[in-house]
Amino acid sequence: MRTLITYIMVFPRRSAFVLLALLIAGVAEGLSLTALLPLLSIAVGESSDDSGIGKFMAEALQKIGIEPTLDMILIIIVGGMLTKGVILLLANRQVGYTVAHVATALRLNLIEALLASRWSYYLRQPVGALANSVATEAYRAANGFEHSVIVLALAIQVLVYAVVAVFISWQATLASLFIGLFLLVVLHRLVRATRRAGANQTQLLRYLLTYLSDVLNSVKSLKAMSRDNVADAILRDQTTQLEKATRHEVMSRAALMALQEPILAAITAAGLYLALVVWQLSLPEVMVMVFLLTRILGLLNKTQRKYQQLAVQESAYWALRKAAEDAAAAAERNSGTAEPTLRQGIALRHVKFSYGEKVIFKQLDLDIPVKTFTAITGPSGVGKSTLIDLLCGLTEPNAGKILIDGKSLHDIDLRKWRHMIGYVSQDTILLHDTIMNNILVGEPALTAADAERALRQAGAWDFVSVLPDGMHTVVGERGGLLSGGQRQRIAIARALAHGPVFLIMDEPTSALDPESEKTICETLQQLSRQLTIIAVSHQPAVINAADRVFILSEGEAKALSHGVESH
Repeated sequence: MRTLITYIMVFPRRSAFVLLALLIAGVAEGLSLTALLPLLSIAVGESSDDSGIGKFMAEALQKIGIEPTLDMILIIIVGGMLTKGVILLLANRQVGYTVAHVATALRLNLIEALLASRWSYYLRQPVGALANSVATEAYRAANGFEHSVIVLALAIQVLVYAVVAVFISWQATLASLFIGLFLLVVLHRLVRATRRAGANQTQLLRYLLTYLSDVLNSVKSLKAMSRDNVADAILRDQTTQLEKATRHEVMSRAALMALQEPILAAITAAGLYLALVVWQLSLPEVMVMVFLLTRILGLLNKTQRKYQQLAVQESAYWALRKAAEDAAAAAERNSGTAEPTLRQGIALRHVKFSYGEKVIFKQLDLDIPVKTFTAITGPSGVGKSTLIDLLCGLTEPNAGKILIDGKSLHDIDLRKWRHMIGYVSQDTILLHDTIMNNILVGEPALTAADAERALRQAGAWDFVSVLPDGMHTVVGERGGLLSGGQRQRIAIARALAHGPVFLIMDEPTSALDPESEKTICETLQQLSRQLTIIAVSHQPAVINAADRVFILSEGEAKALSHGVESH
């Protein structure tokens, strides 16, 4: 019930529109049903004056100038059903539109929260789980909204039928409703079992897709060591557990349907006996009453089945909502408003930083003049990547300042500062797409001319231009159809496409052969005439190519002099 109420509160306007349409449809159907009793009285040769509802309906028709003849009553019945059908068509169309809107809204809400969260939050999140939330959980949650609307629609129909039935025999109506609600309570255990199965499915799907994503990212190494069978065994086990959870859901759903049908038949028979023998209703009243009570009990049963389906899907909604709330709670600060510039240089002053008890920087001072090529080196774990994160504003120092042209990075608009940065990560990951799309990455302000310019700056145009499809060549999964050096230059071109003034590179040549490494270093030397470049690297070639070299050690940066002249 909590999920049902939550859906209405989250999407109030759409829910209100659907409920209003369903209510009007229910009233139209109710009016057509009340016209059914005079029709049956005429059919069996009885006077409609013998029954209260029949007399009421006949008098109501006469007041509005309609004679309750057979043909007019048939027109009213058909008209009411037709009106109900048209309204339901509009309502169901709105339900379909709303389901698509709900899925889109949930996805966009999660994506927006994820993209606005801190970098440290991403490090704790499995990619497969996030992908599952955006794809599977959003779809299931939207289906949950559809089931919740149907539950409300069925409840409205039950109410309309009950109101009509009360006019004929309030005793039979109340007795039937009491029995129907009692059965709902008795069979609710099956709904709870379905809810548990749905929650297990959500959890198992998340585990499965998370592990599958990790396996696919490492499949080359696993196959090379013939250890892919281990991953296969784990995936099989998780898939088997998911199948068990699905079986429990199917069993609960089938049991509910199997028990409802004979119970409905028994209640209908008992109602028929009470109406004819105990309350001694007229034949037209009995016929309408049996129809109404059968419909009421059938709708109650259908409502419970739809609520059971809602119980299966609701865990996906709450899992997706929690993921969005967790990401929103880890939102990145953007308190700065100052316009960034980079005409003088970057300076780190007395910067301190630590991960928990582990001290990374205890007194870091560093200067990076504009249009220079600075290399940062040092053993693993001394904070080289952390330094890059600090410069990008992905994390903040515990103490000290990072100054951009004398302005504290804390006071600068982070988004505008980052737009001035070109970043090449240690892991060169390309999309399974064309070279041009890998460079532009969907940025609407960039064109093919920008991609070509960036390729020329990165020293990649020579090999791209001779490819059969040029910039429209597909690079394969993770860029596997290109060599390591080619992938790296495409990555540099991607970083240069939007025209940055500060280029940051993390281990730009660590996986390259000497010839490719030499080409990349020459490219960086040429770019440093236009850009400010900082590169983290262990490679001697990069260190020798740089204007300035700093060694990180014991939480500080020490300048290293070498024979390469500044250009």
